[in-house]
Amino acid sequence: MTPTEQYDYIIVGAGSAGCVLANRLSEDPSKTVLLLEAGPEDRSMWMKIPAGTTKVFRPSAVNWGYFTEPEPNLRGRQIYWPRGRTLGGSSSINGMVYLRGHPEDYDQWARLGNPGWGWNDVVPYFRRSEDQQHGASALHGAGGPLAVSDPVIDDPAGRLFIESAINTGSPLRKDFNDGVQEGVGRAQVTVRDGRRSSTSVAFLHPVRGRANLHVAVEALAEKVVLEGRRATGVRYSQRGVGKLATARCEVILCGGVINSPQLLMLSGIGPAAHLREHGIDVALDLPGVGENLQDHLYVYYVAKCEKSISLNHKLSGPNLYVEAMKYFANRSGYLNIGAVQATAFARVGPQATRPDVEVSFRPMSLNISKKGDIALDSFPGINASCSLLRPQARGRIRLASANPRDYPRIHANYLDNAEDLQVMREGLRWIRKTFETEPLSRFIRSEHAPGKAVQSDSEWEDFIRDSAQSVYHPVGTCAMGSDGMAVLDHELRVRGIDGLRVVDASVMPRITSSNTNAPAIMIGEKGADMIRTAARR
Repeated sequence: MTPTEQYDYIIVGAGSAGCVLANRLSEDPSKTVLLLEAGPEDRSMWMKIPAGTTKVFRPSAVNWGYFTEPEPNLRGRQIYWPRGRTLGGSSSINGMVYLRGHPEDYDQWARLGNPGWGWNDVVPYFRRSEDQQHGASALHGAGGPLAVSDPVIDDPAGRLFIESAINTGSPLRKDFNDGVQEGVGRAQVTVRDGRRSSTSVAFLHPVRGRANLHVAVEALAEKVVLEGRRATGVRYSQRGVGKLATARCEVILCGGVINSPQLLMLSGIGPAAHLREHGIDVALDLPGVGENLQDHLYVYYVAKCEKSISLNHKLSGPNLYVEAMKYFANRSGYLNIGAVQATAFARVGPQATRPDVEVSFRPMSLNISKKGDIALDSFPGINASCSLLRPQARGRIRLASANPRDYPRIHANYLDNAEDLQVMREGLRWIRKTFETEPLSRFIRSEHAPGKAVQSDSEWEDFIRDSAQSVYHPVGTCAMGSDGMAVLDHELRVRGIDGLRVVDASVMPRITSSNTNAPAIMIGEKGADMIRTAARR
């Protein structure tokens, strides 16, 4: 063990929220900050190029590459969960879509015992981060660290999809983040000048030179050190060397929905019986740690189409080299494409009062192997995925052992209820109807998946169970609230432990009705304010 290092704040995890905290807390030169990241620096070229997402999607040095346990309602399949293990965390490997969700998501958080987390409360924190392409407004910010821009690729297939969705009754939306979500349009992305704007790029790298900020990569946190009921530091291992860092003010966990509850449990904070199963001394019986796991589930709808509207051939074979030359010459061409080219939010469930599915359209078709490899189809194709926005299913994270290097067990528990299955089924029917509507229908040759033979409810449900995958938006395993299963209070403090907070997507009591990276960044901004206010007190 090396000599003890002393800091005011220790942040565990340099992901979407962790990089925000490192920036904001180190703004005070009188406070010293240690940022621990289990993965390496974010130097890969593929993490900079928007289309490079497919190259960092599979398990690697920068991707934890988790898998769920066999899912009982998905034919026993283990579902792949990519999570970033590098500076920027999942914001360095994600699809770059910038969506906040619906105002009711946050108002519900407030009603669940979290004052100060309603829509009107959180909008200022979204604004604080933003460098909005269209300038500042009541709902958007300009001059912030995070680039928020329109997609630069205006592909013909995306335009056709938008027109067909409008012709089936969807209103055109030019801003999905203004509090009115339902409709179809092009979602904004976290990209600046043809380069990914991850939280490491936006928040961390510009301040790496601060004397009071120390960033330790390849540093795996093993345990939060407790003195009685107070967190005083973190034991971690860096390249095989055990180290101890102490915190004069606070320890802040930003490891995300998997690693934050894992570290709490390794530190003796969690469900007592489960901790004892693994020989861990119980410091605090906190039964909600690892519970309340929620995730968006999706299913692809794939159509074969005219070659003129598919990018399959543009992004494969010799044409890929042509696109690469365009990009590296002047950052033009199709390597600027993100994960989604058009987006729709629709109400499809019988009781829905606001959108309950998100449809993501892509001018290409692809398949993802069980190991996380992505390959474009050999035929000209396009696809749209249906995502279930507010799943009723709840899963959990559990330890596999007391060894911090052993991946925890993920029980997502997808589709354990009839309502989730019904909404997913009707969302896919919405996609089929849109694809069969002019003008997109003129370019469709055939439905590839599920295929026109799938018509009845039971046939759709079989297709869903056979092919559904995660959208990679897990949240909720260290939920804030006031009930008996809440892990945190509304200021993100671990209940029963002083000097310890969790600030990441695991704090969400309910999943947001869209992609989760923008909300995670907002949580980092709001969490930083709470921590600085506590320090002043």
